[in-house]
Amino acid sequence: MRPVLADVYAAAQVIAGIADATPLVPSPHMTDVAGQEFLLKLENMQPIGAFKLRGALNAVAGVQEASGVTCCSTGNHGRGVAYAARARGIRAVICMSELVPQAKVDGIRALGAEVRIAGRSQDDAQAEAERLVAEEGLTEISPFDDPRVIAGQGTIGLEIMAARPDTEVLLVPLSGGGLAAGVAMAAKAIKPSVRVVGISMDRGAAMYESIRAGHPVEIEEVPSLADSLGGGIGMQNRLSFPMCRDLLDEVVLVSEEEIYHAMQVLYYEDRIVAEGACVVGLAAVLSGKVKVTGPTATIVTGRNLDMEMFTRIVTGQDVQLGDVTVKGQPYRGRA
Repeated sequence: MRPVLADVYAAAQVIAGIADATPLVPSPHMTDVAGQEFLLKLENMQPIGAFKLRGALNAVAGVQEASGVTCCSTGNHGRGVAYAARARGIRAVICMSELVPQAKVDGIRALGAEVRIAGRSQDDAQAEAERLVAEEGLTEISPFDDPRVIAGQGTIGLEIMAARPDTEVLLVPLSGGGLAAGVAMAAKAIKPSVRVVGISMDRGAAMYESIRAGHPVEIEEVPSLADSLGGGIGMQNRLSFPMCRDLLDEVVLVSEEEIYHAMQVLYYEDRIVAEGACVVGLAAVLSGKVKVTGPTATIVTGRNLDMEMFTRIVTGQDVQLGDVTVKGQPYRGRA
């Protein structure tokens, strides 16, 4: 079941002309900060505004006879599944927790999918998806622990390495591990020496804690600027956990304050509107937590964010995340 490079090439054929060939552009500011060429893979330019379309298209294409599809999602995977299901003319029911921003819920409904809000955690949403499979005969498409999803996300690694075979470091946002597993597998199959670093927020980082423990563990899900990286990895995880454990060279955590600053940097220096989850690679370099040694690429994973929250960040205002306040700082460029 574990996907290999041939599966990624097959996925590239499935998504061709729909979800492939996003731009890979240099960031002069981050190049200056890092001391090495720094590239941005703009998955925020996807039709649904997020990389998740790649894996969703590939997975939904593989569904045979079913009354529809379902998934649990923090937003972007659900949007991808909704888009792919609509293209095939089949029913989609997306299960999410109460922590998912309303902007993401509205975006999924706009694509014609049904939305079920279940509890305050991804585990609650997952339980509802499993009920729909058992009682209504829907086919579940995991946001990360599915071989077709992983292969679809791996096409990003193919595209980066094809465009820039001299890439030495890949900085990949890390949540359930579908993206990191696919990108690392594809990139290392092409260039074994490439260093792949998974990066997450420092509160509720399920994959990080699972790798440390040596097995999937449950974590408390809390509000974060990187909300797309929230949620567990599944206690029965079969694919993304062992692949991330085996293929990632390092896992790094960044704080909410570091994410806040990186969102400002990407906006003011590169004129890019992106979710907090997208900027963790920048945050790791800006904070000095990751040192790069050659041409480096990170993935700007999506743009489906709460614009009121984003406006507060880029104008330097405080942001409230549950019982935590991220103190605002106006952006002044490099000191």
